[in-house]
Amino acid sequence: MSIRLRILVLLLPMISYGCGKKEVGTIPPPIAKKTKLPYFNAADFTPDWDTKSHRIPTFSFVNQNGKLITNETYKGKNYVANFFFTICPGICPKLTANMALLQEAYKNDPDLLLLSHSVMPWNDSVPVLKEYAIENGVDDSKWNLVTGSKEAIYNMARNGYFAEEDFTKTQDPETFIHTENFILVDKEGYIRGVYNGTLELDLERLKRHIKILKEEG
Repeated sequence: MSIRLRILVLLLPMISYGCGKKEVGTIPPPIAKKTKLPYFNAADFTPDWDTKSHRIPTFSFVNQNGKLITNETYKGKNYVANFFFTICPGICPKLTANMALLQEAYKNDPDLLLLSHSVMPWNDSVPVLKEYAIENGVDDSKWNLVTGSKEAIYNMARNGYFAEEDFTKTQDPETFIHTENFILVDKEGYIRGVYNGTLELDLERLKRHIKILKEEG
């Protein structure tokens, strides 16, 4: 037998052993952490992954059908909230159109609801909201357009949803609220995301975050 052949015969068991068995002390790959959304507890919208201290305050408004809408309506549901008014010529049509896209995307999902607050309640009465709802294809079981006293709505916008950055600068309670924010609220009433409701890119980001929120349980 040639020297080369003898060496090959001697090495075969070693090669087979190395290919068929794990080396002792091999570190297994790390287990991927489950993605989680942060909490937003203050008007500066600094994300906090550990503390959940700010919850949407108790509210009571009336929707497009004259029905009372409260926290209980949204209890145990994830929802997207925003602020608008029916005669807005600027960003509101885009906000409403994008809320309608969310309505369509989650039409078969009973755990995701929508909530739009009128910031012009002196104009947006129940009949006005109803007409607006019909014009924009609002599904009454999925999406509430609500009105109430100006004081209650503006207080909720500023102190509940942190909806107006300018208010922190002026501190004028009479200042008209106008915001493009979509706010994602979880089943316990905590804010989990803020998005520009006029941008398709942010709408897609919101959808991804809704999926993550649903996976949290």
